[in-house]
Amino acid sequence: MIPVSFAQRRLWFLGQLEGASATYNIPLVLRLTGALDVAALRAALADVAGRHESLRTVFPQVDGEPRQEILRGAAGLPDVVVESVPTGGVAAAVADVTGAGFDLERDLPWRVRLLEVTDAPAEWVLVMVVHHIAADGWSMAPLAKDLSQAYAARCQGHAPAWEELPVQYADYTLWQREVLGDEDDPDSVIAAQVAYWKEALADLPEQLDLPVDYPRPAVASQEGASVDVRVPAEAHARLVALSRSCGASVFMTVQAALAVLLSKMGAGEDIPIGTPVAGRTDDALDDMVGFFVNTLVLRTDVSGDPTFREVLERVREADLAAFSHEDVPFERLVEILNPARSMARHPLFQVMLTFQNVAEPDLALPGLSVHPERTSAKTAKFALSFTLGESQAEDGTPTGLRGRLDYRTDLFAEGTAQGLADRLVRVVEALVAAPDQPIRSVSALADDERQRMLVEWNDTAREVPDTTLPELFEAQVARTPDASAVVSGGVELTYGELNARANRLARHLVACGAGPERLVAVALRRSVDLVVALLAVLKSGSGYVPVDPEYPVDRIDHMLADAEPVLVITDTDTASALPQDSTAPHLLLDDPRVRHAVAGRDSGDLSDGDRLSPVLPAHPVYVIYTSGSTGRPKGVVVSHAALVNYVVRCPQAYPDLAGSTVW
Repeated sequence: MIPVSFAQRRLWFLGQLEGASATYNIPLVLRLTGALDVAALRAALADVAGRHESLRTVFPQVDGEPRQEILRGAAGLPDVVVESVPTGGVAAAVADVTGAGFDLERDLPWRVRLLEVTDAPAEWVLVMVVHHIAADGWSMAPLAKDLSQAYAARCQGHAPAWEELPVQYADYTLWQREVLGDEDDPDSVIAAQVAYWKEALADLPEQLDLPVDYPRPAVASQEGASVDVRVPAEAHARLVALSRSCGASVFMTVQAALAVLLSKMGAGEDIPIGTPVAGRTDDALDDMVGFFVNTLVLRTDVSGDPTFREVLERVREADLAAFSHEDVPFERLVEILNPARSMARHPLFQVMLTFQNVAEPDLALPGLSVHPERTSAKTAKFALSFTLGESQAEDGTPTGLRGRLDYRTDLFAEGTAQGLADRLVRVVEALVAAPDQPIRSVSALADDERQRMLVEWNDTAREVPDTTLPELFEAQVARTPDASAVVSGGVELTYGELNARANRLARHLVACGAGPERLVAVALRRSVDLVVALLAVLKSGSGYVPVDPEYPVDRIDHMLADAEPVLVITDTDTASALPQDSTAPHLLLDDPRVRHAVAGRDSGDLSDGDRLSPVLPAHPVYVIYTSGSTGRPKGVVVSHAALVNYVVRCPQAYPDLAGSTVW
């Protein structure tokens, strides 16, 4: 048995982690119309398997390491399953085939299903799925060409007369290890390229901050979907012209634009983007089915307020250096750089950009018309993966970029993904139209989005009454005096009852020194008494300082010392948990003397004449303390005017809460 290539080793390892999955399946689905010779197709598929060793290779473990085992004879031939399905069942049958995983230790790395459409005479759907460990995107063209030649030959009663391939994938695997050399040899190719990548990717961001819709799961689901991306002809023509003027490729210009977009969406100024390279560095590999593609990490710096032309120049320089060091397998690069590993994200980059510059698989079968069937992405190896291809008229005039954005559905909703695709097109159009403007001047927003965000969402101007919170509450009491206002522990008060109890306590607080521009701390557990106390403090004119009895003693001590309340409203049980050296007197609501004194007060609403001075909208309504995570907790003073502004808006902002119970 033969060692696996570096790229195969990583896919094998991922297969061990994930089990049999469709994450790395490469589907080819073709609709065939006409007289199909099923026996000739079976024989042709066997011919193709015989020609390409990679298609009849399994990957058993030897001493815990994967090896290539090339199967001979019938064991290496695909099992061509023929199934009859109605037109309405074709999509589901295709999904079943393309979505099924491979057991790499036992299964051949490709499967073939032939669907006979029962209600459409002479209509067939050929489904071929190859695991990435045995093929790459480039491989699909020679696979289709060889199958076409073999089928044509078998229809005429003989085997295909093709020349033997000069090498097989196993030869490449051994050659790869020999050419790259030993990393411990400083004069080897691999050592020099590894040194480059260590420097080029030093301090790379572990994860891009992307505008996700859902919390990132601990383990990526790999479930995906796709949306279309279309760059119009005019922008394409400008892309080509700008690229030529900068000595860059269209790919580089699109990469620069994508980096600008990601930066504007919150990803920062250091943007790593992955891209595949063919990896077929010798002509002898061009006609072979195999996994040669490598992945490069292209790092884009958009810092310093550059123009787009300057960003493109940076991209060109970085990409040319990366492409000249493309031989280090990505899988080995991950091992060397050893980034923080996570099953939640792809290592080194989470956004992929692919330009389709490989030949499309063209299957020509005599007596049949062949049309490719598009399959929607059901898996996603990366958070975002943009795949684009150029199209030209017969005279070479650019006619647009077409492609798709694949996205992880456990991170993004479809609307967000489509928005990102649309924004990329918008940013490309803006950047190539004015490449010498600073990239900060380019907006990723459409006109309607800008109108919605800057105008509609900020159209918050409302008439706010020049009043205080106690006056708003008392107006509600007048409207619904018998409605339930607060319920706790089997105790229920109507608005009228709550108002009366709060008024009595408020008058007692005023007698104890509470009033406008003074603070009263409230340290009570959740209860009806807590609500009465907070409302009473406001009616007295004071602002309240909420003190959670569960807070650490040091925090409570700091809050009381900093706020300097004139009183601390609490009860006997809670008071025992409070600092005992506080200078503010405690008002114990369960003290019989306090209860008696409060019960004797007038239950009518307080006027400014009943308080120490009038209550104004600018006076404090409460003081809330920060967490103190950056130092000591700090008190934030909120005024009556600010709270009234919020409260009067609530019925419009939360219409469904009217008449409901809020816990």
